[in-house]
Amino acid sequence: MIGTVLCYVLLPVARLLRAFRDAFFTCRKNMLLAKSTTTHIDGLSAPISGKPVSEEQQALLQQWLEEGAGEVHASESASKPEKVPTISEAEWLEGPELLMTSLSDLNVSPQSGGQEQLPSEVQIETSPGLQEFVEVTGSLPAEEREALGDNAIWAAVRTQADPQMVEAAPLSTEVWIEDPAVLAWSPAQETDVGPTEGAVWPFQNAGQFQPLPLEIPYHEILWRDWEDLSAQACIPELSSEAGSLFEFRVMSYNILAQDLIEQSPHLYMHCHPDIMDWSYRFTNLLQEIQHWDPEILCLQEVQENHYWEQLEPTLTMMGFACIYKRRTGRKTDGCAICYKQSKFQLISASPVEYFRPGLDILNRDNVGLVLLLQPLLPESLGDKSVSPLCVANTHVLYNPRRGDIKLAQMALLLAEVDKTAKMADGNYCPIILCGDLNSVPDSPLYKFIRNGQLYYHGMPAWKVSGQEDFCQNPHQRKLLTPLWPSSLGITDSCQYVSLCQSKKSDRRKYSRDFLLQFRYCDVACERPADLILLEGVTDATPDRPAHWPKELTVVNNSDPDLCYSRYPGSIQHGLNLTSAYSHFLPERGCPEITTMPMGVGATVDYIFYSAKPVKSDNEECRRMYQDGALKLLGHLSLLSEDILWSANGLPNPFCSSDHLCLLASFGLQISDF
Repeated sequence: MIGTVLCYVLLPVARLLRAFRDAFFTCRKNMLLAKSTTTHIDGLSAPISGKPVSEEQQALLQQWLEEGAGEVHASESASKPEKVPTISEAEWLEGPELLMTSLSDLNVSPQSGGQEQLPSEVQIETSPGLQEFVEVTGSLPAEEREALGDNAIWAAVRTQADPQMVEAAPLSTEVWIEDPAVLAWSPAQETDVGPTEGAVWPFQNAGQFQPLPLEIPYHEILWRDWEDLSAQACIPELSSEAGSLFEFRVMSYNILAQDLIEQSPHLYMHCHPDIMDWSYRFTNLLQEIQHWDPEILCLQEVQENHYWEQLEPTLTMMGFACIYKRRTGRKTDGCAICYKQSKFQLISASPVEYFRPGLDILNRDNVGLVLLLQPLLPESLGDKSVSPLCVANTHVLYNPRRGDIKLAQMALLLAEVDKTAKMADGNYCPIILCGDLNSVPDSPLYKFIRNGQLYYHGMPAWKVSGQEDFCQNPHQRKLLTPLWPSSLGITDSCQYVSLCQSKKSDRRKYSRDFLLQFRYCDVACERPADLILLEGVTDATPDRPAHWPKELTVVNNSDPDLCYSRYPGSIQHGLNLTSAYSHFLPERGCPEITTMPMGVGATVDYIFYSAKPVKSDNEECRRMYQDGALKLLGHLSLLSEDILWSANGLPNPFCSSDHLCLLASFGLQISDF
């Protein structure tokens, strides 16, 4: 909280001080250029108009040059070759007027309206494209030059540096290789540049100026390594099965709907408005998806009009088939699952709506999406086969105080997964569950998903998601039994009642009428030998009604005994899910971070996958797993909170969402039949 307050207070003050500093340097530079009639280079004075120059003017100009006004490469003179000190980045960020003034004063020609050519000692080598830009913009009125802004200067610089950039395809990585946003997630070995190369700096090819280094190398700060897990000891059989695995990558990404930015602008006061523009963010997000090239893409907070107008057509051109489910009510965003058509074929798609009229525990508009996909094996494998894959994606309610709603929403999703993933033999096919669950690791909700069981009776609702830091005036609502009414049609085992199997198929459940028949059977009417005779009490014999049959009739007309939880006040599931991430960075000794709500780092995004549970003596704590038919091969590392703080949090110019993407590589075991 203190860091958030300092961020909101100090950032505007720093920007104001920087604006005053830039204005001061601009005014002083213009005044010096107006007064000075010579080009002074570290004590070498070259007269331009033949007028004498005072020592005071030379001293002022020398001071300005030493503070970082510009760098000029002069050819060797007869007396002494020197260079002007290097320009600082802040000076060149003062605006187009300062840049054009500097160039117009340093690059003069005999035809430039009475100005005289510089002596040969200080000739400037300028590229033709940049010189033409300066001449054209210099002739414009001041109002039009100001309207051009920095974009016109950068466009001219990029054009003269690489003329082919203008006509390049919009989705090509080469088009944006000068943008540091691409370098934030582009490995150096794939871009053929070093960690500080690749950006097109101002006047890189002009000859008179050196590249301007960034104050903060964001692409190094936000660097994310790919962690290969296939060689770890927990998967000893992978080395022999490497050739019999169907490999694919899964990405889970909350891309931040633009409508939510506009509805809560106070959450993004630390961001420059330009980087929050949808056109900028959309390009960044697409490039990130294109770079990591997942075969399955699970997206949250996908705005509906952006999906149909831009995202879905673009992903289709990239080879994806997309399924979308918008949130119910007035919400404009939803969830999407996209898969490569060359790798998977759709078997079924099941949208899940969590809103149920009349139920307070399910009165929110969140949704989920469950797909059953069939992997497509290459023809070279012949008759070999691979099991289907169930993929689920969801965005659970954020409100930290309503953990009861989060549990009910997750139970509905798991019931749909149970229905979709269950095969004919009663077993489950491999499952991958992605999404923004708005719950931290080791919270009760997280333990319920991973360990398969949760005793919730009497638990405060605000403790379910583990987001106590974001609970302001938490309501003392406690979870009571049952968590949801039976009318919902979901058992405590997170299964649909209509699909739930009985505990024992050979056990009969008898009706009340059948049991009443035993009151009048011969065995019931026999008087025990040692019974004390009491008149009117123990000597009474019940009379059998005339319409009752003498023989017992077995009638089993009751519902089957459903499989409920062993303990009242608890819920469970049998999907055996574990996380693709450890949620901890051992080399840094701190937790992994996927988002920074209100400036506080947290992990709320997950990729769960089905595995085999390992028997342990201490089953009450943390269930242990080992890979089964679905094997985790690797994942993209996450970042720590201090690293994201050094990049000004999320979003920033290089990560265009307030969440980091999750990426994991899996292998499905291929069988011979």
